[in-house]
Formats: sequence, structure tokens, C-alpha cells
Amino acid sequence: MTASAETTTSQETAPPGPMSRRRVLEALSGLMMGMFVAILASTVVANALPRIIADLGGSQTSYTWVVTTELLAMTATVPLWGKLSDLYNKKLLVQLSLALFVVGSLVAGFSGNIEILIASRVAQGVGGGGLTALAPIIMASIVSPRDLGKYSGYLGAVFAVGTVAGPLIGGAIVDTSWLGWRWCFFIGVPLAVAAIALLQRTLNLPSTKTKAKVDYLGAFLLMLGISTLLIWSSLAGNQFAWGSWWTAGLVAGGLAVLALALVVESRVPDPILPLGIFRNRTVALTTVASFFVGIAMFGGTVFLSQYFQLSLGKSPTVAGLLSLPLIAGLLVSSTVSGQLISRTGKWKAYLVAGGLLMTVGLALLGTIDAHTSLVLLGAYMVILGIGVGMLMQNLVLAAQNDVPAHELGTTTSTLSFFRSLGGSIGVSALGAVLADRVSTLILHGLGPAAGGSGHAVPDLSKVPAPVAAVIREAYGTATSDVFLVAAPIALLVVLAVLLVKQVPLKTQSGLERLADERAV
Repeated sequence: MTASAETTTSQETAPPGPMSRRRVLEALSGLMMGMFVAILASTVVANALPRIIADLGGSQTSYTWVVTTELLAMTATVPLWGKLSDLYNKKLLVQLSLALFVVGSLVAGFSGNIEILIASRVAQGVGGGGLTALAPIIMASIVSPRDLGKYSGYLGAVFAVGTVAGPLIGGAIVDTSWLGWRWCFFIGVPLAVAAIALLQRTLNLPSTKTKAKVDYLGAFLLMLGISTLLIWSSLAGNQFAWGSWWTAGLVAGGLAVLALALVVESRVPDPILPLGIFRNRTVALTTVASFFVGIAMFGGTVFLSQYFQLSLGKSPTVAGLLSLPLIAGLLVSSTVSGQLISRTGKWKAYLVAGGLLMTVGLALLGTIDAHTSLVLLGAYMVILGIGVGMLMQNLVLAAQNDVPAHELGTTTSTLSFFRSLGGSIGVSALGAVLADRVSTLILHGLGPAAGGSGHAVPDLSKVPAPVAAVIREAYGTATSDVFLVAAPIALLVVLAVLLVKQVPLKTQSGLERLADERAV
């Protein structure tokens, strides 16, 4: 919330003291259920996507856009959700985001072509944006920064279980003939409805009423500018050359719209993305780090499922099992680092170590090919998972700890926005790199016989064995190239967190701090 919005906020009743552990867990139970549904709905299609895209007649670009569209919608709406959380009831907003997820899942399940599927991902992305923005905001409201690590472990466990269960369930559904891939979308609907009911029962937060207005113009311009650049990064190299007039027009147009958005944000009284918060060194550096984490993590790992199936020749179910090392590393490191931070109050060392390990993990994955040992592959993924687990939640913790309570919502949603923005750019840009490399390698391996197979996501069971071998080699080499591009980007995270100043963790929750600020 901006300073101007703060002055118009009506009186709230703050809790008399810290919430007990039992009350906190009760308040978080519905929230964790909602997050599980969102994660499950996102990951359940991961191992099914090659089959889905092939069944609907999509291309490699379509594969990228099925992922990117959700990330784009989530990215564009995270700041808006964060702003709305300062103006309206947070519980109602979480329930609304889950309802949008239900709508998107139903449309996706009934989609008859790739265009409808991509459109359905917009609704899912908007819902996911709400959960991405609101979950850490609500946690910061009821838990102090010093104790946040204790509860971050629970959210890490939910993330890990959802991420592990999703690909496994999705793979099993695809491999079960009497179900089919459409149930990858339908399965989350009853769970989302249950989460809405649980939130109604367990989550109770004071409401805030303000006279502040939502900056819809700024939100629209941000979304338009980002979308333009993402369209360019996804299509360049496939639909038109990187150095073409299309590139010049889309890049110039996207940057011009974003520049206009910054002008609007600097002049409206209650901006979606207030530029003033970047005067805080911690916020500025953690935002930069979150942006590069998004590029490296999402851009590097989203194509692993394709690698497992199209390069290693594994089934969707086995591909889900092969992702376990990455999730195990993330779960253990996020839980252990959170507990240690709560115990010692020191957090910077974990950010630096996480950045270094993420860089090393991505660099090691840059050595894989179609013949890489599963043991080596698993070890590389564990290293990457440990690094990511140390970074994601602790970057948010560092920023939340160093801002006034009335700026918690804005700060948290800003970090989430830039992480999602980085993820969208990473998936789009690195997806374009992958598609271009696969096309080139297949053309080189098959010659004129390749036809247009370099751009379509192939069904290896329907092509001759010699052709399948060339395709496997192409996807193996191209995937390693993507990780090699992501590794130096991850190194920029290390440089950013090294400059962050260690600040002692506060011992009051966001609601308590807000009450003290208003009492002054």
C-alpha cells in the first residue's frame, strides 16, 4: 500500500499480541490447500503436454505458449492482486482466484484445439497470480519475519508435494487409456472447491477499507508491454528472423508501452507498481535477484519433461518420477534453511549459497545429452533444487523485513511480479532457443527428409526408428544448450544478493507492526 492509500485507511482492529502456533496453522490451512491446488493444476500437465500438443496438432511454439500464457497472465495480474489486497478482504480475493482457476480448468478440459487450450490458461494464470501474490502477503500479516522460516517449511512442503504429485498423477492419467489427458485439468476442480470452503472456515483477517483507487491504466499498459515483448521472444527465430523488421517493431513497441507505463506509475497517486519502493536498497536488489531467479529457474527447468520423454524416451509417468531429485533438494533446503534462519536470525549467507548452487546446478545440467546417466542427472537436479530452495522464499523474507508494514503488500507483490516476469521471459526466450536448436539439429541429421518435423512436437511412437534416434539426439543437445544459457543468468543472482545488507529480523507480525505505525 502506498503512503497516500495509507492515510485513507479506516480503523482496523489489530490482534492484541502474537498469534499462537495453533491459530497460525489454522489460518494457513486453507491457504496451503489453495496453493496445493494451484501447484497441482500447473504441474499435472507437465508430463502430459507432449501428448496433449501432439494430440491437438500443435507445434513447438504452441508447447511454449501453453506454458507461457499462464505465466504471462499470472505475471501481469500479480501487482493488481497485491494492490487489491491492500484495499479489499484478502480471504475473498483468495477465494476469487481459486474460482477463476476452476473456470480455466474446466475450459481446458473441454478444449478441442490448441487455441482454446491456450485461452483457458489465461484464466488459470489470473487465478495463479492471485495465489502467488496473496499467500506471502497473508503470511507476513500474521507471522513475524523472525518466525516466518518455521512456517515457510510448511509451504515448502506443500509446494514439494504438489510439484511431485502433479507430474506423477498427470503421467498416470495420460498412460491410462480410459481416462485421457483431459482429466489432468478436471482433477483439480473438486479440490479447488474444497479449498474455497476451507478458506471460508479457517482464514479470518481484518478488512481494510480505503478511498484509494486501483490504477487500471497502469496495469493495462504493463500487461500490454510485457505481452508484446513475450510475443516477440516466442516467435523470433521461427516465424520471422531475429534481425527482421518484425523484431524491430515488436521490441520498439513493447519498450515504448512499458516506458509509458512507468510515466503513468510515476504520476498516479496509488500506482500498481510504485517506483518509490526501489529507493530501498534491499527491495531493489532482491527484486533484481528475483527477476533473474525467474529467468534461470523457469526458463531452465520447464523443458525438463520434454527432455525426459523426447530425448530419454521415458513415459509420462517415469518422467514424473525423474523430477523427484529436483523437488527433494528444494524441499529439504527450503525447510532446513527456514528453520535455521528462525533460530539464528541470519539470512544473507543462505541467499549467497543458494545463488551459487543454482548456478552450479544449471551449469552441470548444461552437460547433459540423450545418453546422460540417470544417476548423474539426478545429482545435478538435487544441486539445482537445493539452490532454488534457499533463494525463493528467503528473498521475499529479506524484502518484507526491511519495509514498513503498510508497504508489505506492495513489496511482496512486486517481488512476485518480477519473478514471474523473469519466468515468462525465460520460458519464452529459452523456448525459442530450444525450438530453433531442435529444428537446426533435426534438419542437419535428416537432411531434406526432415520436412517440417523440426517445429512440430513429435510423437516418437509414430516415426521410424532412425528418425526417432535423430530427434532424441536433437532434444538432448538442445536442452543442454538451454541450461548453458541459463547458468550465467543465475550468476547475476549471486552478484545481486552479495550487495544486500544483512538486517536483523523483526519479531512482530505485519498486523502488529501496522498497529504500532498507526499509533505513532
